[in-house]
Order: sequence, then structure tokens, then C-alpha cells
Amino acid sequence: MIKKAPISMIMTEDVITLKKTDKLETAEHLFKRHKIRHIPVVDGKKIIGMLSYSDLLRLSFADMTDSDDSSADELVYNMFSIEQVMKNSVVSVSSSNSIKEVAEILSTKEFHALPVVDNNKLVGIVTTTDLIKYLLLQF
Repeated sequence: MIKKAPISMIMTEDVITLKKTDKLETAEHLFKRHKIRHIPVVDGKKIIGMLSYSDLLRLSFADMTDSDDSSADELVYNMFSIEQVMKNSVVSVSSSNSIKEVAEILSTKEFHALPVVDNNKLVGIVTTTDLIKYLLLQF
């Protein structure tokens, strides 16, 4: 294991993002198509929030029915905006933060992804899954 290894070694650089004006249906489509659980919400390259799949599921009836009928979800999604559902106060890290520092943050907080921001610009995202994969490679 490399001491002080930067998070840039394991972060995802090609980040799927949303704008606050996007629809929640768009977010659901991105979550499912890319098999991800966190999407940063940006204004240009600046992060303004974070939307998680579990935030979306709290609004959704998807887990309550066996039906593929998404009309109930669509109705609920149209009642809210991404800006209303996203987390506004986002903790972020720099690409030079160490993997250990990021692991310490994620192990003490109630979220599972951190945007990586350099000079107020979103440059990546790191998740607990990224950390687990990195640790598994060490064994």
C-alpha cells in the first residue's frame, strides 16, 4: 500500500452530472443506465449539490409495487425539482487528499460519495466502493 497515495489514483474522472434544472426522471434514467448511486449537481463545472439514488427512492413508489408502471413515480417526480431533493451542503475533497484521509471522512459521515474538487471545479468523484476495490487490490 502506498503511503499518502492521492485520491486521484482511484477516483472516477468521467463524472456523470446533473443540472438543477434537469428533471428527476432524467436522474433516475442516469442512475439506472450507468449503475451508479450518486450524481453531483453542477452549475457549469462548480458543484452545487449531490443527488443520491436513495434520495430518489424516498420519493418513489418503485419498491412498493411489482408493477413496471412508472406513472406514479412520474407524477411524484413532477412535483419536485432536483434542487429540492438534492443535498445542498456538500463535503468535497481535493485530488491531492490522500486515500487514507478520504477513507476517514467516509467512515465517519453518513454519505458514501465525495466529489473531488480542485480550484472550485469538479474533477472527479470517489465512493466507498472505490475504496473497497482499492483495498482489495492490496491483498
